[in-house]
Amino acid sequence: MKFLDEAKIYIKSGDGGAGAVSFRREKFIEFGGPDGGDGGRGGDVWVEVVNGLNTLIDFRFQQHFKASIGQHGMGKTRTGAKGSDVVLKVPVGTQIFEEDNETLIMDLTKEGQRFRLAAGGNGGFGNAYFKSSTNQAPTHANPGLAGEEKTLWLRLKLIADAGLVGLPNAGKSTFLATVTRARPKIANYPFTTLHPNLGVATIDDREYVLADIPGLIEGAHEGVGIGDRFLGHVERTRVLLHLVSAQEEKVGKAYKTVKAELDAYGGGLTEKPEIVALSQIDVLDEKELKKKAKELEKACGRPPLLLSAAAHIGMTEALRALRDIIVSASNGGETALPDRSMLHEDSEAEEEDDRL
Repeated sequence: MKFLDEAKIYIKSGDGGAGAVSFRREKFIEFGGPDGGDGGRGGDVWVEVVNGLNTLIDFRFQQHFKASIGQHGMGKTRTGAKGSDVVLKVPVGTQIFEEDNETLIMDLTKEGQRFRLAAGGNGGFGNAYFKSSTNQAPTHANPGLAGEEKTLWLRLKLIADAGLVGLPNAGKSTFLATVTRARPKIANYPFTTLHPNLGVATIDDREYVLADIPGLIEGAHEGVGIGDRFLGHVERTRVLLHLVSAQEEKVGKAYKTVKAELDAYGGGLTEKPEIVALSQIDVLDEKELKKKAKELEKACGRPPLLLSAAAHIGMTEALRALRDIIVSASNGGETALPDRSMLHEDSEAEEEDDRL
């Protein structure tokens, strides 16, 4: 399944049905009077959060959504039926913005949430409504009111417990593949990961969702490399696991580069709890490992975790460190989680970056 985290859509609710001009026709009643019914309301456009989705790819193929018009009024004071609604199904974490792509309308963070994006137009009055003591046989009725039409932006910010950040080739995808059943694409070249991947890790009989974010490089906030467009997916996480590859010549500089990009992006990322780990340590001898661990400790201000996903070194310690922070943060409120059964756990990452 291809990943899409932003989509532009056009929606239109249904117009109201027109009121009817009708007069009662019955044997032996010469002047039956008006009996035109009102028109029905137009259909609404709704958005609903559902399980089993973690991409907006469906909106890659359909961007226009129109609800049906209300049925016109009928004789015998029969009101027209309401138009059928249209329901847009989106994943947990979807935000809805106005056409300027800046003004937030709604942030959908819980499964089952529904929000009306556009209300259908009211139906027009039939001629029975206009009967009065001075007008016993009105011959006019109202047309239905027009529905609302809007251009909106949908933006997805995945909801996960922990986010993996670091430079390209820092070992994030390997870590995710080792501790979860996710199967992201892994290769020895930069930007192998082109979109976020999710996986579920089980730590002491409890499940946690981890998000692997494409690597950041210097200038990412200005659009260099893949840029920082995927950092929104770690805004909702409770903790960041910052991986620094032991193969970096200057691990301290590598750490500071990513920290600078997180700071430039904003979104509260620099205030999030952070666990720093020196990854891929299986490629170093003991002397070089101590040297780089000390250099990284100087840069981040605390001893880093030492781990190697390929050699299964330090993985349990890293997961339990994540768990401790997640559990502590959860005391302040629960984070809604996506449906585990539909995460990217059995598919390779797509090479193509699909955007509208």
